[in-house]
Amino acid sequence: MKINDFRLEVYFGEHEFSAPYLLGQSDCEAMTVRELLSYESDSEKAFMDSWLGYTEVAGSDELRTQIAQLYSQMNSDEIIVHSGAQEAIFNFMNVLLNKGDHVITMFPTYQSLFEVANAIGCQVSQWNLRQGNKGWVLDLEELEALVTPQTKLICINTPNNPTGYTLTDEESARIIEIARAHNIYIFSDEVYKGLELDGIKRSWIADQYEKAVTLGVMSKAYGLPGLRIGWIATKDQEMIESMMKYKHYTTICNSATSEYLATVALKNGQRILNRNLEIIKHNLEASDEFFEKYSNLFTYNKPMCGPIAFHKLNLEIPIRQFCDTMVKEQGVLLLPADMYFFEGNYFRMGYGRKNFKENLKHFENYLIKKEMTDKVIKD
Repeated sequence: MKINDFRLEVYFGEHEFSAPYLLGQSDCEAMTVRELLSYESDSEKAFMDSWLGYTEVAGSDELRTQIAQLYSQMNSDEIIVHSGAQEAIFNFMNVLLNKGDHVITMFPTYQSLFEVANAIGCQVSQWNLRQGNKGWVLDLEELEALVTPQTKLICINTPNNPTGYTLTDEESARIIEIARAHNIYIFSDEVYKGLELDGIKRSWIADQYEKAVTLGVMSKAYGLPGLRIGWIATKDQEMIESMMKYKHYTTICNSATSEYLATVALKNGQRILNRNLEIIKHNLEASDEFFEKYSNLFTYNKPMCGPIAFHKLNLEIPIRQFCDTMVKEQGVLLLPADMYFFEGNYFRMGYGRKNFKENLKHFENYLIKKEMTDKVIKD
């Protein structure tokens, strides 16, 4: 398969490990192995005694049981563990889709959710999030209008990367209604679930629709990207069996040590999520002050859920030029909108790291140094 470069990863590959002040990251604060094991008594000895042989293709029963408990309608046989989110997305798309199929994807979104379909030869339509007066909005009538007789899949990303927009249960129910009426699969990327800032717990899509596949991962909400553990959950047993066989050609199985550590994390999942929510909320307090202070420069799109948001620079300088110059001169890394193939002067900001306030100060210093703080966009 020929596939286009992953823009976001290429950009981060250039800057993520050299820029000292990261403000565009999408994950939450990571922890050490020792810190994670401290959540569970006697886990350190069990970890040291872990067997380093092959693991089950679908993932260990204990891990899948822990994952299934996140859902209301799933059992462990309806879970497949993968190496992060990317493998799960890649395998699912290749199992389901064929050249000529039509795919509708929420946009902007994580590039894999449309790029793999493009590489397969599918026709991809964008269902666009739009800037509203109070953040991002979606039009469900637009989604229904995009459906064709060839539509095989609707891809949603909720909470959304990069906007932080989150579907309500009512919106999800309407999407499911549209999909069911046309016999369409739904792939629902829900890797930030558990970090709802309004305190309202949304239902997993796979719990509500028999042709839905839900994506979860340890990397984002739990802040454990080094484990490289993700999963899909679905009631579709034929899909489960097909993805199991496809996985034989990708990773075959997962790391035994990563599976053990992920199991420990999920047994203590709410504690970890609460920890990360506190970090995000603390950082958003500083963010509120910053964007209020510089409301002439930015449109502030506060996230509904998760550690990321998509704000707008209200100056005529192109956002890519702004970000490239700032990381070069000030060492501050934001993610420009063109990494999402999105037009407009938007940038992704991340709120999941403990050093956010320090890095935000360097962002402010750059604005002051460049004498931007008193500028206003021209009509």
